[in-house]
Amino acid sequence: MTYTTRPFGADAAEQTERPASTDQAAPPAAGAPEAAGTAASAGAQPQRPPRKVRDPFFDNAKYFAILLVVAGHSLANLQNVPMAKGLYIFVYLFHMPLFIVITGYFSRNWTFSGGKARKLITNVGVPYVVFEFAYSLYDWLAGRNHLEISLLNPYYLTWFLCALFMWRLSTPVWQQIRWPLAVATVFSLLAYMSNLGGTFDIHRVIGLLPFYVLGLTLKPQHFELLKRPIARPIGAVVLAAGLAGTYVVMNHMSRNWIYWKHPNYALGVGNFTGTLMRIAMFACAIVLVAAFLSLIPRREHWFTNLGAYTLYAYLLHGFVTRALNFTGWWGADWMHTPAGVVIVVAGALIVGTFLCSPPVVRTMSWALEPRMTWVFTPLRRPARSR
Repeated sequence: MTYTTRPFGADAAEQTERPASTDQAAPPAAGAPEAAGTAASAGAQPQRPPRKVRDPFFDNAKYFAILLVVAGHSLANLQNVPMAKGLYIFVYLFHMPLFIVITGYFSRNWTFSGGKARKLITNVGVPYVVFEFAYSLYDWLAGRNHLEISLLNPYYLTWFLCALFMWRLSTPVWQQIRWPLAVATVFSLLAYMSNLGGTFDIHRVIGLLPFYVLGLTLKPQHFELLKRPIARPIGAVVLAAGLAGTYVVMNHMSRNWIYWKHPNYALGVGNFTGTLMRIAMFACAIVLVAAFLSLIPRREHWFTNLGAYTLYAYLLHGFVTRALNFTGWWGADWMHTPAGVVIVVAGALIVGTFLCSPPVVRTMSWALEPRMTWVFTPLRRPARSR
């Protein structure tokens, strides 16, 4: 299999593209003197469209975001160490909202036309089925008493693919509502007032919906604000304050809040208190996401291309963390020390980087970007009524 440049996942969104100003093959701008001369001399020869390139800012953001995810899952087993507990809660406050906002931003032009529905099936639906089976089998082979595979009840990491599939399908609706973010937020808050069950991890799907819709409503100029030089020191201060605040409150709140998957009553609060808490968490997550993005490098670096393949790291790193759990490695005494936490986080960063690399992509592309043209048929249109 070839190493492609198609984006996935939080990257399953369409790639950010812009005309390459340095592309020698790109035609001159319309109205320029060169354009008139070229057109006259070339006669009827069609001009090629300008070559487009990815914006490294977003690939850089996705790369660092996936490192947060992998590190966060590694810290989950070390929370008896205060240092690890604070970092874990801090990361979980905004790491998935960050991915979801970026995914929503790149879904702004999503429709059912142009083969995009097919890509939704092959790049999101098929990986969901494959890894739902894979993780369930892995769990069973590692010692669970029974084998249980349910596509209606996402296992471990696969909930994000399930949610992404539903969010994408709803995109055309949000694009036509006058106040989409307000409506999505109301739906989210109402969802936590009832027990919706565990099917499709529905509380997360609806609860995190506002972040996806926020991404849909953002425009390039909003991100340009975060790229200004003044934004970087402000973002650093905000993140530092957020981390410090996490250590202050970490022993006074249930960690279940940060998973976005439990209704209010399951967290021991009424709907009024729960609603206020959710609104505060929305605001906190958005501020931290903006602060994090303000620190992202703007230019291309050695890790930039890895940002196009973060879904590989997202879906595959779980096999590593679960293996350490199944084998009892997380119980090693040396890990449950400040030095051990640093080593574990460093290892997580290395693993996350490796799982985005070309060898892994070539090996696993059959599962994450399958070519399934044989499955599809030409678009069926309803017959005209006479």
